[in-house]
Amino acid sequence: MNKELLDKLRIKKEAYSGWKQGWVDWAEYKETVRVARNQIKQAKAQAELNLARDIKNNKKKFYRYVRDKGKTGEVVGPLQKETGDLVTQDMDKAELPNNFFASVFTGKGSNRTAQVTEDKNRGSANEELPTV
Repeated sequence: MNKELLDKLRIKKEAYSGWKQGWVDWAEYKETVRVARNQIKQAKAQAELNLARDIKNNKKKFYRYVRDKGKTGEVVGPLQKETGDLVTQDMDKAELPNNFFASVFTGKGSNRTAQVTEDKNRGSANEELPTV
């Protein structure tokens, strides 16, 4: 990053803290964010263009950039069951959202079945409810 871009990021941070404290107007803050975002996008595009253009001379930089872009975060924090217990094991963390979403679509959740029966009683007899 060049000095100009770092200055824009510093100004953006200052505008945010000023907005939180009531010193800066919302429109002024959003304009500052927009300008900083555009310059970041331009700098990133220029850096990628330079990497692609210089691939013949320096393949290591290009492939290092591509390899870094492929990395993802794999850490999921502890989740909480309906009973209030914390789930920390990886297999249990995978099962918890799966069970929740399955209960939504099968109607096994206690809150969801109550809502469906209430809706059936409200409408006229000729109305058909959409199915999931």
